[in-house]
Amino acid sequence: MSPGLEPAWVLHTRPYRDTSLLLELLTLTRGRVGAVARGARGPRSRSRGWLRPFQPLLVGLAGRGELATLTSAEAAGAAFWLAGERAVAGLYLNELLLKLLARDDPQPLLLGHYRAALVALAEPADPEPALRVFECELLTALGYAPALAVDTDGEPLQADARYHYRPDAGARRLPGLAEAPAGGVELSGRTLLALAAGAESFTCPDRDTLREARTLTRSLIDHCLGGRPVRTRELARAFRSLAAPAGGKPA
Repeated sequence: MSPGLEPAWVLHTRPYRDTSLLLELLTLTRGRVGAVARGARGPRSRSRGWLRPFQPLLVGLAGRGELATLTSAEAAGAAFWLAGERAVAGLYLNELLLKLLARDDPQPLLLGHYRAALVALAEPADPEPALRVFECELLTALGYAPALAVDTDGEPLQADARYHYRPDAGARRLPGLAEAPAGGVELSGRTLLALAAGAESFTCPDRDTLREARTLTRSLIDHCLGGRPVRTRELARAFRSLAAPAGGKPA
């Protein structure tokens, strides 16, 4: 690593003045940072092709406050080239980081989890388990770690039991075939325990487990967002609609 540089990822860019860019970065030591890259769109800019999402970077930053100045940037490896729904999924990760992370709040562990999610998106295997793990890690970093080991009575979760999970309370075991109360999510203990296993062990033995995990993490994230919409969800639905067979339902 060059002296004075630190690992970073571009979360969002937009043009600024004639030849510059406004960046939102996820950095190792400063967390989410707003920065201006002066002259980055100019014909002589060395970093012109690097300042884009999914490209690992080493960056130098100067200044504090709302907007730092990008003093240096270089590629720290090959970019992750994502297309179609996988590109939308990558943008979804970026949107969550932009909306949920406060600026200048270092979260160094998130860089590794973010990279692991991008690796999964770039591979042919189903990336959904990696996305669910990333959501859980992000919630943990925010101080909203989901309770995935015990229920609201402090009892260990049982794989074959059904639970009602509320973001503000945790998992309450459902007796027999009783209907879940309004609000929250009904799901199996198997799903909660699978998520509790974390990045090293989380697998998806069946589609029901994955569906329940997605419903749970979405509920938890929506709770943190406080009603703010997630734009990339709409884009993902549009992609699925286009991919659906004529006259059928989206996949």
